[in-house]
Amino acid sequence: MTIAPSVADDEVSFNHQRLDTDSYDDVYIIGDVHGCLDSLERLLSTLEFGPNDLGVFVGDLVRKGPESKAVLERVRDSPQLQSVRGNNEQKFLDDEAALEALEPADYRYLESLPTAISWDDHLVVHGGVDPTRALSEHSDRDLLTMRSPNGDGYDGPFWFDEYAGPLRVFFGHTVLDEPVEREWAVGLDTGCVYGGRLTAYDLRGERFVSVSTPEHQPRPDEKFAEPAE
Repeated sequence: MTIAPSVADDEVSFNHQRLDTDSYDDVYIIGDVHGCLDSLERLLSTLEFGPNDLGVFVGDLVRKGPESKAVLERVRDSPQLQSVRGNNEQKFLDDEAALEALEPADYRYLESLPTAISWDDHLVVHGGVDPTRALSEHSDRDLLTMRSPNGDGYDGPFWFDEYAGPLRVFFGHTVLDEPVEREWAVGLDTGCVYGGRLTAYDLRGERFVSVSTPEHQPRPDEKFAEPAE
């Protein structure tokens, strides 16, 4: 009998939350929202998100888009919606970014967000993991910002081009023209705030579901990922 590996099997130092997904009808992992509330509501409607479904976000709920506070409240107020912390949430906590509308309760919520969420052999993080290191050797910062183990830009090679398990990792952070689906890695940041799409992965149905989104910021030329085939 083979036992699926889990984060709990490893001694990790990052902030981690373990979920039991067996009791939910459908489970969706949702890409970077970046304050785009209308797009999020349209995605949930398209998914026909029901009272016994679970949505898990890959972080970056906030910044760049028009309604960061409203998105935070939408996710925070629903027990069916969970999120990991993204690098843009961390920027608020590190005083590297500010939004006058945020209140102390919003900051407490941001502080409560784990760096990783897992269940069975699935792991949700914002940035990714370094395929050359054990999970126990990763810090919170690693999981928040990982894009290329040899640098944080879009030149690659990207971590998910080389990663080979054993956990299947769902991630955002790296803007993609289309979602990436590999055996061990699923990328969900399809440029919502840049006029791309907001994308979810239907875990039970093994499919992507997305909605088109208006452009709230122009996409910088340097933010074009070209994953390996």
